[in-house]
Amino acid sequence: MTDSAPEPIAAVEPLPGLEPFAALPGAVLDERGLAHLGNPVREQRDLAAGRAIAPLADRAVLTVAGEDRLSWLDSITSQALTGLTPAQGTELLVLDPQGHVEHAASVVDDGERTWLIVDRSRAAALLLWLQRMRFRLRVDPQDVSGAYAVVGGTTDAVAAVTAAIVWRDPWPSISAGGWGYAAVDPHPGLERDWAEAVVPAAAFAELAAAAERGERSIAGGLAAEALRIAAWRPRAANEADGRTLPHEVDWLRTAVHLEKGCYRGQETVAKVHNLGHPPRRLVSLQLDGSDAELPVPGAAVRHAGSDVGTITSVARHHEEGPIALAIVKRTVPVDAALSVEVDGGEIAAAQEVVVPPDAGRAASVPRLPRLGSRR
Repeated sequence: MTDSAPEPIAAVEPLPGLEPFAALPGAVLDERGLAHLGNPVREQRDLAAGRAIAPLADRAVLTVAGEDRLSWLDSITSQALTGLTPAQGTELLVLDPQGHVEHAASVVDDGERTWLIVDRSRAAALLLWLQRMRFRLRVDPQDVSGAYAVVGGTTDAVAAVTAAIVWRDPWPSISAGGWGYAAVDPHPGLERDWAEAVVPAAAFAELAAAAERGERSIAGGLAAEALRIAAWRPRAANEADGRTLPHEVDWLRTAVHLEKGCYRGQETVAKVHNLGHPPRRLVSLQLDGSDAELPVPGAAVRHAGSDVGTITSVARHHEEGPIALAIVKRTVPVDAALSVEVDGGEIAAAQEVVVPPDAGRAASVPRLPRLGSRR
């Protein structure tokens, strides 16, 4: 894919803490933060190669201090955390009683505090829930987003940043107690080296100053999102719609321990995995690139004239072109010709199976090669 002019984005006020980057030449903001600096395709290449870092203003940072923090988080979330070692990255889900995803958090512990990197739009609700779940335990959940910001990039790129802690994304490796549904070889997520650094506010401002002096390369959120979508990596702000089960988006890989003790929603998780199939499934879509129009999250996915799913994430990838993630009904044939709603019409979409229709412990799924891409 060749470099092209980015699509216009409506001007918005910078999110708190993003002001230093909003002042960079060419900076364009969207509702999540810094969208791009004039060339999102080049920014993707630089971000993937470790030549740039991305300020992630759509992330918030929570901490949990106290002697009981890991055992407490273990007891109320989907992940086994009692054996978590300092600097080891993992992630957890907070589920409702029916097993639907309410919150997700990237998790890393420094030996004294557990750091949670979460979607800013859901941080307040998650913090309130954690505070209500303390009971008499020695735990102290706090929102420290006013003192820290988050930047993302390759492991080496963020290692060069002054940080309080660094979380390395375990995706798509299957964590202890996890289970992978995607039946492709190799998994596209193996190409994505991703880490996120929790940076003190002063160091965050200095990163922007270094970028303005030409000493640091910066990429926008569009670049980070395109790399995530190409890796089939779910995010709560996109793929969790209030009805999402972890199985539907292959989140059992990294966020669920199937053999740990009881937690809210565990019964549904075990039942769907051991005895049934999730009612919906995540697919990757390669979109018709002959039209400049892209769908938006929430757009309908159609098969034979009927709505069968919804777009959750969409991007222009620097190698694959227009791509998207969508959640569709389990019964949609894996070879079905799909279309996606766009403003004023539809565009064709080639489906690539992420979660197969018969996903579950008992499923026998052959390893499949990836579809031909634009690479």
